[in-house]
Amino acid sequence: MKELKYVGKSLVREDSYDKATGKTIYVGDMKRTDMLYAKLVLSEKAHADIEIDRSEAMLVEGIEAIYTHEDVPKVFYNSAEWYPGIKGIRDELILNNRARFVGDRIALVVGSSKETVEKAISKLKIIYKELKPVIGLKQARKDEVIIKENTNLAFSKSINVGNYEEALKKADYVIKDIGTTPKVHHAAIEPHVCLAEFDYQGNLVICTPCQVATQVQMHVANVLNIPLNKVRTVKAVMGGSFGGKSQPILEPIVAFAAWKLNRAVLLYMDRTDVITGTVSRNATEIAVETAVNKEGKILGRKVEVRVDGGAYNTNASNVTMALGKKLYRLYDIPNQTFEGKAYYTNTLPGGTCRGYGSPQGHAVTEVNIDNIAKKLNMDPCEFRLLNLVDEGAKDLTGAPEIGNAKIKECVKVGMEAFNWKEKRDTIKNKSADRYAYGVGMACGTHGNGYKGAYPDFTNVDMRIYADEGAIVKIGVHDLGCGTITTLKQIAAETLDINMEKIRITEADTFVTPYDSAGTQASRVTYVCGGAIKEAGKKLKAKLINAFCKLKNVPIENVETANGYIYDKNSTEEHTYGDIVTEYEKHFSESMSISLEYKSPANPASFAAFFAEVKVDKYTGLVDVIDCLAVHDIGRAINPMLVEGQIQGGAQFGLGMALYEQMKINKNGDVKSNSFSKYHIINSTSMPKVKIILIEDNEPYGPYGAKSVGEMATVAPAPAIINAINFALDTNITTFPATPEVIVNEILKKGI
Repeated sequence: MKELKYVGKSLVREDSYDKATGKTIYVGDMKRTDMLYAKLVLSEKAHADIEIDRSEAMLVEGIEAIYTHEDVPKVFYNSAEWYPGIKGIRDELILNNRARFVGDRIALVVGSSKETVEKAISKLKIIYKELKPVIGLKQARKDEVIIKENTNLAFSKSINVGNYEEALKKADYVIKDIGTTPKVHHAAIEPHVCLAEFDYQGNLVICTPCQVATQVQMHVANVLNIPLNKVRTVKAVMGGSFGGKSQPILEPIVAFAAWKLNRAVLLYMDRTDVITGTVSRNATEIAVETAVNKEGKILGRKVEVRVDGGAYNTNASNVTMALGKKLYRLYDIPNQTFEGKAYYTNTLPGGTCRGYGSPQGHAVTEVNIDNIAKKLNMDPCEFRLLNLVDEGAKDLTGAPEIGNAKIKECVKVGMEAFNWKEKRDTIKNKSADRYAYGVGMACGTHGNGYKGAYPDFTNVDMRIYADEGAIVKIGVHDLGCGTITTLKQIAAETLDINMEKIRITEADTFVTPYDSAGTQASRVTYVCGGAIKEAGKKLKAKLINAFCKLKNVPIENVETANGYIYDKNSTEEHTYGDIVTEYEKHFSESMSISLEYKSPANPASFAAFFAEVKVDKYTGLVDVIDCLAVHDIGRAINPMLVEGQIQGGAQFGLGMALYEQMKINKNGDVKSNSFSKYHIINSTSMPKVKIILIEDNEPYGPYGAKSVGEMATVAPAPAIINAINFALDTNITTFPATPEVIVNEILKKGI
């Protein structure tokens, strides 16, 4: 690929120093004159009607208000809706008089300080009239206790390609597996927090570390019944999200408090509140059966998925279908059927979480792929190479084309770099009485936006100033992963101007142009980056045309370099700023451009993950000794940031494989409601992740780039499980493979 000046360079993020030294101001650090503090009161029961006596709590000095269900608007909404044209099942209220999960919002306490608020909460008298809870998918399916309306079934749909029943008849083998994945907490460093206040024009301003500013604006305006143009959402600096801050949770209720009190109100959560009172990755039960012939070709597959949607509809339908659709974009399977059902339970609602269905969908199916290879006495990599999609493959469901798929290259390169064949043949020689060693791998795929499913476009305003600086106004949201740096590199490359002279905005609904979907669906680099490149090309062309007009130079004689523009036949130098100034003076026009960019495609991103594990057969503990991630990235705009995303995604995946799960007992109590009880992969147990990037240009991506942030979470978990199963000769399909799970499998096998 062509050598570029900025794209492809590992440049340090400009906010790194301030974040590392504590100078960065997050929402929780913000102070306003006469500001109030607020905290939600969350239900301690999973299913109960609520009565609250607030008389004693209101006597606490400094308490401004205590709101319950009877005080707030009775406007139902679905927090997962992100634009006006989407219509989900609207069953959420900002405060409830019937709790439907432990952590449900039942009151809001507002006071002059956090200490005052906490004291008042301790004096609230809450009477729970308990109802029988529905915990887990097994109970939900029975419909013995109905959470809402007349069934716990929240959503059901199938996808069918070809004829699976005919494939079944032609198969030499049918391999079946049933597995589960748990509810997972996002574990962002920054707990949920939000500030609502009024500006000098009387507009309600929501300052929030969100992922879709227009979504917040829409829901606040809807719940409070005020015009959209009276609500301003400002995306604040964010200390991580991973999807947990994708949908409005705190924003509507804190906006209500500020609106009622005409004061700035800061609503905060502690870690326990975040774990129990926000959203989680959806838990699933997955049954898969795959029909193959003896030559190793997959003839057909049937996947049945049951999704725990939690107490409210939120994303029940969307995540179910997202999970299913991804299963048609990794392997060349001519006959495949998917059946997805989501259920209400009296547990934490499901919400956006990194990978959005892909980690769950590939978890059990990739274990099944290994089991097929085992049945056929084939190497798992060779079996995959026989069945993975090729470049230019079609999505048989009718979704956008899969694009320049390099997943086979990922596997081949990974096999060589990991020394796969030798390790696979010899690794068990290291095993002894106590320790078992194994290697495993898995593949995964994810998308690049919403094209083919939902509106996917963005608007950009770009301008070059007389002082040679440039501004790019676009409604993006940096989640802490370096989005702004990446987009600056694209802008700098396209305009041929130093990065230091470019400023890119984050979303502010009063300042930035409209963006259809925000930071979700792995769309930002691919779609918003594509928009910036397109705007940059048009603005640079306008600059060159202005130069030609002003200097009477033919366009073929014009060159640019680092903010300078030249006539090749002259020694005279002109800065971009010189031309901007002259053009405005002589032609009464600014050097600016506005455009609306629609995503041209939605290709797939791919990865293969390889892992070596050491299993302690006495304790069930697993050490990940070595791992390699090979990613089909199209082109890395900033390789260092790409590698950071892959390392973080691996940490997510390893946690899903070994430790992370929200433990909820039969009463609906969340037992893992703190980091002392919710276990994640920490620094001492996190292995070094070796990374190889396959860069072969995705045609419609900006400078060939495509997504990585969510893709990085998909393949690691099943790769670890496959390695454990190889080490122990087991068939673990339960995620996570905790020490208890592993020891039970060992005892069953008598090894």
